[in-house]
Amino acid sequence: MKTEIISSETSIEIIRRAMEVKGGLPVAAASLSVEADLYAAGLSPFCAIQVMLWLEAELGVEFPKSMLQRRSMATMATIAALIGDLLQAEARPRAA
Repeated sequence: MKTEIISSETSIEIIRRAMEVKGGLPVAAASLSVEADLYAAGLSPFCAIQVMLWLEAELGVEFPKSMLQRRSMATMATIAALIGDLLQAEARPRAA
């Protein structure tokens, strides 16, 4: 997927797919609210990194080191907000 601004709803769909493919959750990602604690739902730190790598490849973004922390992957809403920030930053024209 090309880097572009995507709606929050679309972002959540992509994150749910990432959770299904790489999250290793014992429950379906579709059954979780966007505010559900993903670690309480069974997300391991290893799987969190796998989800992040999958999202980077799918969306053509790179999570900076500052986002490589547990709270960045705490909920699907948090992940969606971070992705939105990354895509907006990439869409801004850079000063020459």
